[in-house]
Amino acid sequence: EVQLVESGGGLVQPGGSLRLSCAASGFAFNSYSMSWVRQAPGKGLEWVSSINSGGGRLSYTDSVKGRFTISRDNAENTLYLQINTLKPEDTAVYYCAKLPTYCSGYGCYDLLTSASRGQGTQVTVSS
Repeated sequence: EVQLVESGGGLVQPGGSLRLSCAASGFAFNSYSMSWVRQAPGKGLEWVSSINSGGGRLSYTDSVKGRFTISRDNAENTLYLQINTLKPEDTAVYYCAKLPTYCSGYGCYDLLTSASRGQGTQVTVSS
């Protein structure tokens, strides 16, 4: 059974940083591309970033480029998202998702509708 457990969220002031983690189990983590997605209050799911199985191919939505960094540790079956220079508009529940294939941008949304996701971790950016 696929299990994805996100952690690391919290309340942070604008300009602050957080490191989100996603512990994966129940599948061959090192064989799958992964994504981070988020859902802000009252809004739909937004793709944030993807990484391929080996970690050498990365992509980000424009609003987070230069501030967010996706990475993975295949030895530890863990996906990470380092988020810096947080803005109030980054407030959302952040989920990691297991992808059937690498995707980026609008190409991810069809895949994400059926992708396994964790329970999410809340990130709130407020002064």
